[in-house]
Amino acid sequence: MKITLIGLGTKDGDLTLSAKSALDGAGKIMARTSRGGAYAQLSGYEVEYLDEVYERSRNFDTLNKNLARRVMAQSKIAPVVYCVDGAVSEDEGCKIILEKSRQTEVFEGVSKISYIKNVARLKSGCVTALSAYDISSLKSCPAAVIYDLDDFYLADLVKTKLSQLFGEETPCTFINKDGAHKIKIYEIDRFKEYTADCAVAVEEGEFLVKDRYDYADLEHIIKLLRAPGGCPWDRVQTNESIKQNMIEEAYELVDAINRADDDGMEEECGDVMLQAAFHAVIKEEQGAFTGSDALTRVVKKLIFRHSHIFGADKAADESSALSVWEKNKMKEKHQTTYSQSLYAVPTNFPACMRAQKVGKRAAKCGMDFISPISASEKLGEEVIELLKALQDGDKAAVLEEAGDLLFSAVNTCRLAGVDSEQALGEATDKFIKRFEVFEKLATDDGKNLNDLCDEEYDWYWLQAKNATKTN
Repeated sequence: MKITLIGLGTKDGDLTLSAKSALDGAGKIMARTSRGGAYAQLSGYEVEYLDEVYERSRNFDTLNKNLARRVMAQSKIAPVVYCVDGAVSEDEGCKIILEKSRQTEVFEGVSKISYIKNVARLKSGCVTALSAYDISSLKSCPAAVIYDLDDFYLADLVKTKLSQLFGEETPCTFINKDGAHKIKIYEIDRFKEYTADCAVAVEEGEFLVKDRYDYADLEHIIKLLRAPGGCPWDRVQTNESIKQNMIEEAYELVDAINRADDDGMEEECGDVMLQAAFHAVIKEEQGAFTGSDALTRVVKKLIFRHSHIFGADKAADESSALSVWEKNKMKEKHQTTYSQSLYAVPTNFPACMRAQKVGKRAAKCGMDFISPISASEKLGEEVIELLKALQDGDKAAVLEEAGDLLFSAVNTCRLAGVDSEQALGEATDKFIKRFEVFEKLATDDGKNLNDLCDEEYDWYWLQAKNATKTN
């Protein structure tokens, strides 16, 4: 049976003559909701309003599918006229009906998105418009129009989302039955009443004075700095010249994490992203890849490697999830042997970190010690071999055996569940603290460290060790 779709516009009086004629001759009239000024135009007709569909729909996508399903089910019984506020072409439920139903006729209405843009006097030519019910899907954009703002809960969600994207102090236009109100984003949820006619329009400020920036802005400012007339230093940099900066920034981020310094982490996360964006911009200039390419690749990688979430694999715990990840990683990198995965560990990793990662990957094929105890027994053997090399005065053998000893120590740490980098770092910190106390004890006694005999060194060091045990 035939479905007639009518756009009611944004207010009473927007209904076109052709649409009114279709209503006058309709046998069955349905409407998306009863809420909103545009629906007052249906007051003289017998209408089935679908407000209850809102109540039983989990989200915006489900809502529109349920509305479309309800209308199409009715059309199997008799021809139906379905009315929505705004324009038919902007209504998601109508789009579904138009896609699935062949017998449709459309009477277009005034666009509520255009109406809101005009009332708010938005200057941006690139505006993202969506229902408040779908606010979670809003991404960074130059300007946004949010409609269907019909309750306080939605107003709070909209305020939070727009604050994240534009900044809570950014001016916006709130539209309701009383007109347009110039407010700040943080005030969106401070009105006494919210109806289907309520909407918000906002656009970002000038680039240099925006409250919030995103990854695209980060790339934009790097490009500005590297453009003719930009910063002389930024313009001459290459991937090679700034590669060390990435390592330094990564270490500074980890240092902030170790200090549990949230403010420092915020700053250092930004610095790490700056370095990544800088490298991507340089590669974009060379025609190799873009930042968007890199982001696309990492998201696709996460989807592929988490096949226990997005695919057919199963993982009941952390260990099995990691196994799935490693299996998919080898497949992704076309690694057919375990040796290839060992060679893939970067050679510029800190030595302890590299040894730990190599040992972990080798263990995937079963080549590992039974326990940290058995690994420590190997550690004892390596100590003996190092002592022999020292006694023989063989420098090449000392280097080799020292490496074997350290590698065995890393394996023992790994099997004991200890991160060797962390363990060595904390041991070094402990030594520095003890040395500070050792030096103070000796100098307080009027001693010169360079003049201490072995017994004095041992005595003062023991005192320092006892004094710092709780630390």
